[in-house]
Amino acid sequence: MKIVGILGSPSVTSRSGSLLHLAQLQLQSVATSLHTISIRELPAEALLHAQFDHPLIRQALGEVADAQVVLVATPIYKAAYSGLLKAFLDLLPQDGLRDKTVLPLATGGSIAHLLALDYALKPVLSALGARDILDPVFATDPQIPKHDVQGYQPSADVQERVRRSLQTLIERSEEFQRQEDAARERDALLQRARSGEERAFESTPSPWPTGNVRWSV
Repeated sequence: MKIVGILGSPSVTSRSGSLLHLAQLQLQSVATSLHTISIRELPAEALLHAQFDHPLIRQALGEVADAQVVLVATPIYKAAYSGLLKAFLDLLPQDGLRDKTVLPLATGGSIAHLLALDYALKPVLSALGARDILDPVFATDPQIPKHDVQGYQPSADVQERVRRSLQTLIERSEEFQRQEDAARERDALLQRARSGEERAFESTPSPWPTGNVRWSV
């Protein structure tokens, strides 16, 4: 299962980051690849000016394109997901999340921000083609208290809600593996076909003379 996490927090350590890390840990046993895109680490100018040819932007978009599962984590500010996440999602193609399973993860100061998932984030994910959206997980600040050593530590209740949300995904791991194997086989067949066409082209005699040619005008 190819998994990518998109972290929209502007902070080095954050509650939304700890929520994303928790989900990644629970999926580690079924993941064939696991990447994290921390948007705050992308070059700001390239991100804001949509410089698709920038190597780091191109790499991040490629990781999303290759993923089967996308975890989207963000803090909620004033009933909206973060501006960083907005800037990155705007770079995705119109159907950039089609045929992918998406899990929204969000944190906020109080339960009043919960509706931002249904009215702000999920519509954007759907507009990007996501149809398989798992039950989102929202946690308030008190539910992810600060830890002296580990930064932020989700409470047992939050851990259980993440586990329940991911349970059906974990149960479908064999299905994802079959999809990945089929895609790998398809790519190999296409590569062999292209190689065969190139060899055939190279072995085809040229219709034009290759020796010394005298031209008259």
